[in-house]
Amino acid sequence: MARNYQSRKRILVTGGAGFLGSHLIDRLLERGDEVVCVDNLFTGAKRNIEHLHANPSFEFMRHDVCFPLYVEVDEIYNLACPASPIHYQHDPVQTTKTSVIGAINMLGLAKRLKCKIFQASTSEVYGDPHVHPQTEDYWGNVNPIGIRSCYDEGKRCAETLFFDYHRQLGVEVKVARIFNTYGPRMHPADGRVVSNFIMQALKDEPITMYGDGSQTRSFCYRDDLVEGFLRLMDTAPDVTGPVNIGNPNEFTIRELAELVIEMTGSRSTLDYRPLPQDDPMQRQPNITVARDKLGWEPKVQLREGLERTIEYFRDFVN
Repeated sequence: MARNYQSRKRILVTGGAGFLGSHLIDRLLERGDEVVCVDNLFTGAKRNIEHLHANPSFEFMRHDVCFPLYVEVDEIYNLACPASPIHYQHDPVQTTKTSVIGAINMLGLAKRLKCKIFQASTSEVYGDPHVHPQTEDYWGNVNPIGIRSCYDEGKRCAETLFFDYHRQLGVEVKVARIFNTYGPRMHPADGRVVSNFIMQALKDEPITMYGDGSQTRSFCYRDDLVEGFLRLMDTAPDVTGPVNIGNPNEFTIRELAELVIEMTGSRSTLDYRPLPQDDPMQRQPNITVARDKLGWEPKVQLREGLERTIEYFRDFVN
């Protein structure tokens, strides 16, 4: 049954020691909530939450969401899943299990507690899109048997589960589709384009450019993304999503590399390599729904966000 306390909320964040989860927890604690952080530390890091351990409103549990969890909370944010290609392709079976079985376990908990639950989905549900920019009603173009499928199809199945629990069992759900996000606390070796380019530039190493660099991405700074999460979670029950949360400003990968080289003062050159299998050529969100339903749009521009991110990564080089 639902908790009926008049005091502050107690909120569960799975994947809470990760890049985005830890920043979400910071915001929840700042506004006065209590937080239970759950993470198996496969890709999450203790350093991301070490500043919180003295906070009496914070609790950490080392736990894998593929196994049931029994806690009493008022809201659930489900962020548990490796999100970078290097990490989710390391153990693709476990990646799919985390997305699917993890969703089942967290939805079951939300059903028992009669509380609302947030799903961190992904723009990867659109695959290599034939629609540009991507809108939430686009069903996507996804390879179901490729090397990225464990993540893409795992997240698609999780969305199916969320909406079936909502329709069949009345669970209040909020589904956000996250587009490329960057900022401090990214793992320096996670293989994502922003962290790759910054680390290579800071070391004056050749910057690895897959394909000819003409493929596009839209980069959202972490603070903007977390604000979108909070606004979606605070909407009325009839706002379920999915909602695209990302920055609609589109850049080519080559433009990103050149900007990183300029901002770091690097001597790096560009090292062109073959494009990986199923790597999407375009990625840009249509955020009309986010603007209309959440009153949200990103505020941090790429140069400003990169400046903060570069400073964070300098500690891993010096």
